[in-house]
Amino acid sequence: MLDLLDVTLRIAGRTLLDRASLHLAAGTRMALVGRNGTGKTSLLRLIAGELQPDGETVRLQAGIRIGTVAQDARGGAITPLEAVLGADRERNALLAERECAGPECVGEIEERLRAIGADAAPARAARILRGLGFDEAAQSRPLSSFSGGWRMRVALAAALFLEPDLLLLDEPTNHLDLEAAIWLEDYLRRYPRTLLFVSHDRDFVNAIADKVCHLEGGKLTVYSGDYDAFESQRRQKLLLQEKLRARQEAERARIRAFVDRFRYKASKARQAQSRLKMLERMEPIAQALIEPEVHFELPCAKVPAPPLLTLEDVRVGYDGRVVLDRLSLRIDPDDRIALLGANGNGKSTLAKLLASRLPPMAGRVTTSKGLVTGYFAQHEIEELDPEATALEHLARLRPRAGEQQLREILARFGLVRERATTKAKHLSGGEKTRLCLCLICLEPPNFLVLDEPTNHLDIDSREALIEALNAFEGAIVLVSHDRHLLEATADRLWLVAEGRVRPFEGDLEDYRRLLLESRSERDGERSRAVAASAKNPAAERRSRLAPLRQRAREAERELELLLERRAQIERELADPALYRDGRAVAERRRELDLLAARIVEVEARWLAVEAEIEALKTRTSSR
Repeated sequence: MLDLLDVTLRIAGRTLLDRASLHLAAGTRMALVGRNGTGKTSLLRLIAGELQPDGETVRLQAGIRIGTVAQDARGGAITPLEAVLGADRERNALLAERECAGPECVGEIEERLRAIGADAAPARAARILRGLGFDEAAQSRPLSSFSGGWRMRVALAAALFLEPDLLLLDEPTNHLDLEAAIWLEDYLRRYPRTLLFVSHDRDFVNAIADKVCHLEGGKLTVYSGDYDAFESQRRQKLLLQEKLRARQEAERARIRAFVDRFRYKASKARQAQSRLKMLERMEPIAQALIEPEVHFELPCAKVPAPPLLTLEDVRVGYDGRVVLDRLSLRIDPDDRIALLGANGNGKSTLAKLLASRLPPMAGRVTTSKGLVTGYFAQHEIEELDPEATALEHLARLRPRAGEQQLREILARFGLVRERATTKAKHLSGGEKTRLCLCLICLEPPNFLVLDEPTNHLDIDSREALIEALNAFEGAIVLVSHDRHLLEATADRLWLVAEGRVRPFEGDLEDYRRLLLESRSERDGERSRAVAASAKNPAAERRSRLAPLRQRAREAERELELLLERRAQIERELADPALYRDGRAVAERRRELDLLAARIVEVEARWLAVEAEIEALKTRTSSR
């Protein structure tokens, strides 16, 4: 499907690809990995035709459709559902053509519409949007009412909806919460075509990829399997390369010693010359390219006696609107807490409350004397001065510190040498994240509240952050879509749902299963199902089955009415008398199209609810 043959790519005088080659077969799900700044995004743009190589060619199979996520995140009055449907230009053109086509052309247009699944398109688009966090109400709001991150979700939904032959995704989970990332992982695992994606989320890559392409030193190396397999194979390859190089160096040294000893001795001169030629023909084995280790150091202030922080019957929200209520929580020095819950349920609100960035509307918040909080959120990156260097950012907060002292502080977060004097606007996303972490730790904290700290960090940097968090002696509260980070650092899970915060008794795999089982539910119902207590299994089963059965009955009744109406319209269209009024025929056809889409959607909803009922019966009966 795709071949890169000795491709060279230079941008702003920097060589990103140096005679690199790659073969991507149809049906492959390949992850593109490598450290920040190696050129992964540029490679995707090259394949998409947005950049041109300096040497050789990029060969694509004739006629294939390439899909990417639009980066301009359009706004305007159209809704997310309209934006996703609008991405299918062929469907839109055929629908418009059908409106004004003569009777002789309508049959051909209808046949093509059926071939591309036009009737089912609205339901399919709605399912994708629901998976990415848009409930029915949100799907009908204008795009202008959403933030840039949510509009990027719409752009991602449009790319998934099109199902191109080759789908290119660049860190698709960056604008998602954990719940949407889990849905996307499950969706891409079953993607029927070819996928090439960049991700720094180890678990995400492990779940999806059947091949890993490593970009390093301008070269592309493909490994079979997931990220764990790649890491193991690469480690073995580097060890073997070093062994071969050492063996070759020993052989070269032995040959040189022979030549030096006998080259001027007449009886051995011929043998010495022969060995000298052997030495010249010997192809040097390059030293294994081992990237320098990434290291973070999170300084910790003296930790006060427990509890660090308590909330008693606290209510919190914005502008008089309550987001979370009746919060009675306690955080101790050794706590490592991960916040779970769908986007919009209040995770970031709780994080701001705990970090004293948002005052309570009611109730009491008590903090221990000596508590120092370090708070990180994504908007912190946006607030960096684009024209200031990392050194200048620190100097503003530590005006009396010398440059060497400031450089030592930056070095704790991997910002060394020229990166310390690079303007923020020229730093990579990962380097900006490191700078923000450095700034919040300038005064050593003993309580960290981190809201999506891994966005833009490469896998090595995420591993370094995990090590630093585990070495941190104070308390930590985390919000992240990176399950590997949460599993490696958190020992308590709090579920934020329905305006409350409760402990989640289970692990992240339990949470993932519950989300996937209930992904067709509305957001509020999904949160209730996840948050349900298991104190009384029989009562729990009844309480969870009742709303499901009610929804199944409602869907069944709605489906019957829709089918009756469709049958009625089909009878009317079969009547030749109707065709005397062209406008009436067009109206019936439009209504029939809408009905077809609605029937597919309601039928899918009914089947999903029935499947949930059966799954719930099976789970509860096996306890």
